[in-house]
Amino acid sequence: MFKVILREWRRLLSRPIYLFCIFIVPLVSAVMLTSLMGEGLPTEMPVGIVDQDNTSTTRNIARNLDAFQNTRIANRFANVTEARHAMQRGEIYAFYYLPKGTTEKLLRQEQPKVSFYTNNTFLMAGSLLYKDMRTMSELASGAATRSVLIAKGATNDQAMAFLQPVAVDAHPIGNPSLNYNVYLSNILIPGMLSLMIFFVTVYSIGQEIKEAHGRAMLVHTRGVAWKALLGKLAAQAALFLPVAWALGAYLYGYLHFPCQCGWLTMVGLLSLFVFASQGMGVLMICALPNPRFGLSFASLWGVLSFSICGMSFPAMAMHPMLHGVSYLFPLRHYYLLYVNCALDGWPLSNAWPFWGALIGFALLPLLFSARFKTIVTKIQYVP
Repeated sequence: MFKVILREWRRLLSRPIYLFCIFIVPLVSAVMLTSLMGEGLPTEMPVGIVDQDNTSTTRNIARNLDAFQNTRIANRFANVTEARHAMQRGEIYAFYYLPKGTTEKLLRQEQPKVSFYTNNTFLMAGSLLYKDMRTMSELASGAATRSVLIAKGATNDQAMAFLQPVAVDAHPIGNPSLNYNVYLSNILIPGMLSLMIFFVTVYSIGQEIKEAHGRAMLVHTRGVAWKALLGKLAAQAALFLPVAWALGAYLYGYLHFPCQCGWLTMVGLLSLFVFASQGMGVLMICALPNPRFGLSFASLWGVLSFSICGMSFPAMAMHPMLHGVSYLFPLRHYYLLYVNCALDGWPLSNAWPFWGALIGFALLPLLFSARFKTIVTKIQYVP
């Protein structure tokens, strides 16, 4: 097995494509993603305003809207048509429309109608700006009602009790600052690492088929297929593991992302995730023993992992069949470990179904060792 490991290291270190996938892609992706979301949330997103009332009240509404962290009044338009064209050109993400007579209706408690339009082609920008503009509308309405109540003799406390009979005191757990960097980077970065592991595992075994070197590799282990396969995977893991450890140290040690279970525990789970991804890669090439088909399978499965793991859309809200399929992806189990252990502080004993599933993925090569011997010795390469 040691001879197979040395042979694999020579192959890995002599071809730039392996070094690019093992070192460059995961590390550059980590720095790029965390830098892009360094502020936690996108801020100062351009918004337009159409103020046809143009009173001190509506100008105050515009100033308050501009004071929101996510919103910046980038331009003022004379009418809705100009604002719509600017949004279609991509100059603004949304615009706020205050029709003529807004202030007068506010003072007379006649419920004036204001409108806001968002471009939800940009989902995050549209959602955040919609929230800001809706909040501003409710605050403006409350301020006008409060002024009327006080003018009629109510105290400030009585007016506030009427306007807000129930005060909501929200405390988001795990990620109290609602930092998108904390939530997304902790899954996107391991997901990129997993995708590269799929590629390298499938490509390296596919090259054995293409170059017909399988028999020469098995000579080192006297024909014992599982030793040859484990030696090949061990050589790759010896390079992927330091990268995984560096990513864990970067996320939880350098950036100090929330980690209730301790960053060493998460580094250990990242190591297990590396082995699980390798096991899944072996299944891919054994199921489709053609380098081209195997890489297609790896890219499809790896990219789908980001969508189906539950990070971007809750798995519980998916179709029951898709919810069940999601557990066939190693990233789904790592995501649940991250949420439950790093954010919620579960002990590992309570999260055993998830790390147990990763161990199951890691053991897949033992089940496919006979198939591995067949594909590297008997199957002819088909371009």
